[in-house]
Amino acid sequence: RIMRPDDANIAGNVHGGTILKMIEEAGAIISTRHCNSQAGEACVAALARVERTDFLSPVCIGEVANVSAEITYTSRHSVEVQVNVMSENILTGAKKVTNKATLWYVPLSLKNVNKVLEVPPIQYARKEQEDEGKKRYEEQKLDRLETKQRNGDVIFPVINPEPHTVGYSQSSLIHLVGPSDCTLLGFVHGGVTMKLMDEVAGIVAARHCKTNIVTASVDAINFHEKIKKGSVITISGRMTFTSNKSMEIEVFVDADPFVDESRERYRAVSAFFTYVSLSKEGKPLPVPQLLTETEDEKRRFEEGKGRYLQTKAKRQAQVQQAAR
Repeated sequence: RIMRPDDANIAGNVHGGTILKMIEEAGAIISTRHCNSQAGEACVAALARVERTDFLSPVCIGEVANVSAEITYTSRHSVEVQVNVMSENILTGAKKVTNKATLWYVPLSLKNVNKVLEVPPIQYARKEQEDEGKKRYEEQKLDRLETKQRNGDVIFPVINPEPHTVGYSQSSLIHLVGPSDCTLLGFVHGGVTMKLMDEVAGIVAARHCKTNIVTASVDAINFHEKIKKGSVITISGRMTFTSNKSMEIEVFVDADPFVDESRERYRAVSAFFTYVSLSKEGKPLPVPQLLTETEDEKRRFEEGKGRYLQTKAKRQAQVQQAAR
């Protein structure tokens, strides 16, 4: 579809959350189609995880975004989908790949939202494809478990914080989940949640550097539990790490099902977003160094630095491999 002004920021670049929402919609369509391709109980595919995705190039107002999706692996209860986004300048015909993402879905019964159904298998062109897919499946399953175990943090407001500290830029957004946010089963679309997470992360980044900012990448997004219609969700973000030209922001979503008094507030989603600061001409700008004050902030900074160096090493290895 064509990108409109309400899809973009003040600089004319399309929000990363808008692209993430389109990616998730494509994944949900193809997964739901596949899971209902054989006779049996009807279901809807629910997003469980998004692997790390890089925003390779910005999309601008007036360009057309083409989203394509392909199922690349199926386990007994999950579907792996590869999604590519290509932008097209319809005035010049120029096209470029802007995003590549991997998503995992699980099929939930229309009769019972808590029942996970079996996934019809796909045919692989060669045995290696199935083996590689199984390896990716086991890796993401382990990472999801580890992420859920360290999800106890809560963001508290800071009184009169100093500029460039964690407390100065941290932000939260409260949203009442309505029918338009939800699937046929009455729980929130993954794309809606990711768009809200990107908005909060963008506010944190803009508060920190006071410039135009764009989403550079999103680390794995883990959907730990479903969020039902009528819940109040709090999306919170805080700066964890800064390099010379990038900012890492931790974002998590807590759900408060106040219409269901038997359920307490719970952590539903978590992820790390990376942003870069841009000049009015769209050139990268230096990022102010994050000032850490507490031991927890210093620990999170070092953990973020480790993720940054690991990603940097992977990119350098990919460049060297491509050169050979």
